[in-house]
Amino acid sequence: MKKYTNTGSKDTRSGFGAGMTELGQKNENVVALCADLIGSLKFDDFKKNHPERFFQIGIAEANMIGIAAGLTIGGKIPFTGTFANFSTGRVYDQIRQSVAYSDKNVKICASHAGLTLGEDGATHQILEDIGLMKMLPGMTVINTCDYNQTKAATLALADHHGPAYLRFGRPVVPNFMPADEPFVIGKAIVLNEGTDVTIIATGHLVWEALIAAEALEAKGISAEVINIHTIKPLDEEAILKSVKKTGCVVTAEEHNIIGGLGESVSRTLVQNNLVPQEFVAVNDSFGESGTPDQLMEKYGLNSAAIIEKAAKVISRK
Repeated sequence: MKKYTNTGSKDTRSGFGAGMTELGQKNENVVALCADLIGSLKFDDFKKNHPERFFQIGIAEANMIGIAAGLTIGGKIPFTGTFANFSTGRVYDQIRQSVAYSDKNVKICASHAGLTLGEDGATHQILEDIGLMKMLPGMTVINTCDYNQTKAATLALADHHGPAYLRFGRPVVPNFMPADEPFVIGKAIVLNEGTDVTIIATGHLVWEALIAAEALEAKGISAEVINIHTIKPLDEEAILKSVKKTGCVVTAEEHNIIGGLGESVSRTLVQNNLVPQEFVAVNDSFGESGTPDQLMEKYGLNSAAIIEKAAKVISRK
């Protein structure tokens, strides 16, 4: 098993901030819009270095999306930033009509996704955002796993033409992806090769999948771990190649079981190579307030849950 090392835990939103800082220096067409959350989205350096390209919209997210769509007409590449709940659910109509339907080159960047915003409270959480965004025709959907990958994804999006949703988080998590790992939109990364079970994970669950794979290896079970950072377009080729070897799959995500990565994988399997699948996800419920660790434990989003589902899905082969 290839070992991935935590090189120093960081929050993924800081990876976004670092990416924006670099883009500000590299690409004069990149502009940033924020809905009154400069510190939370780590826009500080961009605002300081490029005040003429930074727009503080205030708590007016719908206006922010409309302004961003308009800026693309003049050739600008707008990156909008607020919490995932306010980036998607609150402004879905504006995204659908002004961005997706019109195929505008807007990058919708969302921090505090899933359960792990924790102490900010249940009303600020969203577990439906991946489903909302992947249903929009032409929308690219990216969910990164650590600081390095979030920075790389931010940089990649500036060169990608078309509407995109970039999802990341608040908590400090292991930073384990190599800083020089190429980020190719729509291309999965096989982190560990295996023959008994495929574990397909996204976001904060990727590190948990690696922990699970190591524990399974100690039990004599060979787990293939795939990092799906791009949920749409989905790398179906990588998924099908893996399940052809293993014959079963576990999907793991910090999202509602309905509408997320797991359902996209299921569609791929049904259409191409039907094998048993188990899901690690929130089981059709809202979240609640608490620390990230408490919530991930309560809702079964950790390595222990992945190990349990792996045993179950192997027994179904």
